[in-house]
Amino acid sequence: MAKKFPVHPANPERICWGCDQFCAITAMACSNERSPHPSELFGDDWLAWGDQQLAPSSAPTGPSTPADPNTEKQA
Repeated sequence: MAKKFPVHPANPERICWGCDQFCAITAMACSNERSPHPSELFGDDWLAWGDQQLAPSSAPTGPSTPADPNTEKQA
């Protein structure tokens, strides 16, 4: 079973976040290069940012054609 992923850890720079082991930097079991926490990469609001990407857009859908300023309206 996977460990619960901490959303806002106190000191994310002290831990490797590459797998479920959450090893200390001095004793990494999975590799020799530290994987940063998402908050280090995307900021403290990283979880809300990801939710925005998954949420449906409120923008209207469908084809939109820009108005051509060179054409005149015919009466």
